[in-house]
Amino acid sequence: MTADPDPLATFRAADLDAMLADPARKQEVVTPMFDVIAPRYDAFTRLFSFGMDAAWKRTLVAEALALVPAPRVALDLACGTGDLAFAVAARAPGARVTGVDPSARMLDAARRRAGAEASDGRVTFAAGTLDAIPAGDASVDLLTAGYGFRNAPDCDAALAECARVLRPGGVLASLDFFRPANAAWRALFLGWLRVTGDAVGWWWHRTPAIYGYIARSVAAFDTVDRFSARCAAHGLRVARVRPYLVGGIALHLAVRDR
Repeated sequence: MTADPDPLATFRAADLDAMLADPARKQEVVTPMFDVIAPRYDAFTRLFSFGMDAAWKRTLVAEALALVPAPRVALDLACGTGDLAFAVAARAPGARVTGVDPSARMLDAARRRAGAEASDGRVTFAAGTLDAIPAGDASVDLLTAGYGFRNAPDCDAALAECARVLRPGGVLASLDFFRPANAAWRALFLGWLRVTGDAVGWWWHRTPAIYGYIARSVAAFDTVDRFSARCAAHGLRVARVRPYLVGGIALHLAVRDR
């Protein structure tokens, strides 16, 4: 019987820049990283956003449910410990919600949390990635994703999957980091992400890149407007965009019209 591999050792050994640039290998970086950070993921998210993350997620759920007020089937993609999955279940009592994530340790944390949430068993969790969503064609009323698309190996493949599984009239609600369009703010924003991410990574794991990854991934990702255009290219009409932090964070609400 062999021991489970140490995800931190896997991450330390990786050539991050090369792997992040290669869509075929990017998941090999992302999954071990989230396995490592799973126990402190919620604390880090609150710390890194100065507590604003919770308000952004409340807005996402409220505005998504304004567009699709009575979802029967909802999926929370890249669900982490289940923040959005549990929030949707609490506000849409008729919904069956499945949280989907590639990280086994994130899913373990989400399932432990499920025992303390009053969701009446309506929230379940399953392994999966954004480019291989475990759902049938046109079977989902609502998709949520918190900080998911930036980490997808192929953002276009992920959006195509979202369009596949959403029924006509279904909604994709995404909250993510973006590369700011303004050059001066972009330099400041990415610099802050890099310095603070490296510091926390060293403090908690003696591996700066474990959170310094965030700045690298944001620098390689879309602007808010570019992501909107990607959604439209895959048949997802962007109904609303809420930028935060001068375009460093944004909420997108997109509808599959047909």
